[in-house]
Amino acid sequence: MIRACIFDLDGTLANTLDSMAYVANEILRNMGLKEQPADNFKYYSGEGADMLVRRCLIDAGDPELVHYEEVRNLYRRKFDEDPLYKVVPYDGIITMLRQLKDHGAKLAVCSNKPHEAAIKVIAKMFPGYFDLVLGQSDQIRRKPAPDGPLKAAEEFGVKPEECMYVGDTKTDMLTGTAAGMFTVGALWGFRDREELESNGAQIIAEKPLDLLKIYKELNHD
Repeated sequence: MIRACIFDLDGTLANTLDSMAYVANEILRNMGLKEQPADNFKYYSGEGADMLVRRCLIDAGDPELVHYEEVRNLYRRKFDEDPLYKVVPYDGIITMLRQLKDHGAKLAVCSNKPHEAAIKVIAKMFPGYFDLVLGQSDQIRRKPAPDGPLKAAEEFGVKPEECMYVGDTKTDMLTGTAAGMFTVGALWGFRDREELESNGAQIIAEKPLDLLKIYKELNHD
């Protein structure tokens, strides 16, 4: 039986692509480095802000990461100031969350976005829907370490196998698998079906409302 659903944030609940690209490119432009296409951020993201900055800088003309610490600090500061700029929920997400709650599921977010930024985004975009939000912090190793999902399961008083973990990247599939949870690939996000299936997705959801169907089938509802 599935009693809790744990979600990645960027690329799963909210489309943050333009937000990440805007902030990073503003910094790159001011430093005289090459701005990057928004689509590149589908692949820069997924393993936390620090890795995003590293990947972005290499493509922007700083392969030695000379500017890494400066860009890292600026990127984090700008997102702390306004983590919601150009961020929009995917179509159908709010309806799906409401339906899962109506069916009694506990809901959590486990993101590699810095913890305070994750809190702000969820509080503003999805008020009242989530029982727990966990972002990247010194206390929880970033995904694909399973620390975040396992902490959520512990907080909810449920077993890992009673949780459905939903994400849109290789990192998420490895995370859910490592946590021993039923792992769902979100095809509307940043990566493709092949990446999701080859890294542990037990099923693919093509659109957000598919998640309710999957939840009900797993619970024989």
